[in-house]
Amino acid sequence: MAGINQLKTLLLLALLSGLIVLAGYLLVGDEQGLYYGLGFAALGSFGSWYYSDRAALSAFKAQPTSRAEAPELFDRIQTLSDRAAVPNPTLYIVPSESPNAFATGRDPNHAAIALTKGIIDLLPPDELDAVIAHELTHVRNRDTLTQAVAGTLAGSLTYLGRILTFGALYFPVARVGRRGNNPIAILFLLVVGPLSAGLLRMAISRTREYAADAGAAEITQNPLALVRALEKLDAIGQEVPIHGNPAFTPLFIVNPLSKKGLMALFLTHPPTEDRIERLKLLAQKQETSVEIPQALSPVV
Repeated sequence: MAGINQLKTLLLLALLSGLIVLAGYLLVGDEQGLYYGLGFAALGSFGSWYYSDRAALSAFKAQPTSRAEAPELFDRIQTLSDRAAVPNPTLYIVPSESPNAFATGRDPNHAAIALTKGIIDLLPPDELDAVIAHELTHVRNRDTLTQAVAGTLAGSLTYLGRILTFGALYFPVARVGRRGNNPIAILFLLVVGPLSAGLLRMAISRTREYAADAGAAEITQNPLALVRALEKLDAIGQEVPIHGNPAFTPLFIVNPLSKKGLMALFLTHPPTEDRIERLKLLAQKQETSVEIPQALSPVV
């Protein structure tokens, strides 16, 4: 299953890059446009690879935390990191009462986990373990990089469309065979391209969330703890939303934005109910399997 999810993610990222290249070609109308598109895709991917962690952490005013400030949290993360077989990530605290968490970083050796003040105060030890294990699975699977690249590529397509479409409207930029402005190119860059990029990005995010839930169940051997955590985070998070750049929404364990109105059409996370049902099935399999040990006690 993990191999299939990785393949799906690579294909979706390839489609996103292809949309950027197509956008460049439609605007210019010749091979030069392909080079523009490739350049945007390459620069966007490199920038997201190198700067994604700093951008995400600063967007939500996350503050680095030392062991002296939160010794129990440090011990908890260390124990769970050992179980997940990943390097110990840097811990950040987000000064928000909204209960949520996310992981970021270009690779496991440069990873960070950010926990909001709200989630630390809300969840009991076993449920907090499950949330941290979910984020550690993202680190182990390198989802933090995947999401950063996907977000940057989607943003690059939208930016490319806005800037160059403005030029197409007022200058002879977008041409087909140098016969004049191409309305199809303008429509693609204003509507079809960004919408398609957003849908592809959502598909990537949803695939990775299911995998991270399964990873948390594997690390803690306690799927129902994550079930209880998701139920609380989903309910309370809607009452106390977090404020920050919506471009980083896919990083969080649950959607931090409102699900009301048109926002429900653009959710980057799978329905919490579906995630809970999958976790309950994993719990049932654990109960009936003699090969899987009993649930590990919470980290203390």
